[in-house]
Amino acid sequence: MKFILTVLLFLMAFWETNAQSKDFILLKRGSNQKTQIRFYPGEEITYKSKKLGYFITDKIINLDTEFIYLEENILSPADILEIDVRHKDPRNRTLSNLTALFLGAGGILLTVEAVNSLYQQDELRIDDGVAITSGILIGTGLALLPLRYKTFKNEGRNGIQIILMRMD
Repeated sequence: MKFILTVLLFLMAFWETNAQSKDFILLKRGSNQKTQIRFYPGEEITYKSKKLGYFITDKIINLDTEFIYLEENILSPADILEIDVRHKDPRNRTLSNLTALFLGAGGILLTVEAVNSLYQQDELRIDDGVAITSGILIGTGLALLPLRYKTFKNEGRNGIQIILMRMD
């Protein structure tokens, strides 16, 4: 009986600690939840403030209702002009995967055609249709390379909010 009560007490303590949510910084573009990006304490953030005209990378230490406490700075969300989201935005992973897919498909198509022509005709010859198709695939992959969400600008309907999820 004592064992069961001890296990139940341990599980209740475990659930209680997991029920407490974290504070985070929310980068919000409109009301669509897919375009929201979150930064939690302990993560690095790269930002451009109104006081400095260049990007700074710093680690988030703590969040308050009005301020973001970083290792080397204290910021208000209104002081931030832009935040670098290249590695944080999940849509960039999708674009990166599509780029790799198109470039890989074009390269594989050219390789298979070259190996096939060497095997069947004993000379390197690539068919015009295959060359056009692989060129389109590689061109599409190269066109997708610069398409990335680089920065989040704190202007217009975009907003930076500090969300405190504490259970006091």
